Amino acid sequence: MKIEVNRVKIFVTVPMENSPQVIEAVCSNGAGVIGNYTHCTATAKVQGTFKPNDKANPYIGSSNQLEVVQEDKIEFVCSVDKVKQVVQALRQAHPYEEPAIDIVPLIDEESF
Repeated sequence: MKIEVNRVKIFVTVPMENSPQVIEAVCSNGAGVIGNYTHCTATAKVQGTFKPNDKANPYIGSSNQLEVVQEDKIEFVCSVDKVKQVVQALRQAHPYEEPAIDIVPLIDEESF
């Protein structure tokens, strides 16, 4: 069995009001393509927490205060050759100073 990683799944949390801009930014840069479909994403409502330190410039909240916020968790696939440009576009569209971005390698069905 030969396993190649050609795609990844990217997860990011974002304030709900900013989801459309983030989705458009990543999909316009080549993410969210599944077969003959583009702009394929999934969104789930989540509760996020964070506590900015004195050096932070938070989009939401204040330094040294724990924040609990309702966010969207957006997930989408991306080919490995587009990950850097997609993450760059994501960071530009995202309002947070330090967005939480997870990148998980995917194994194609053909590998099994």
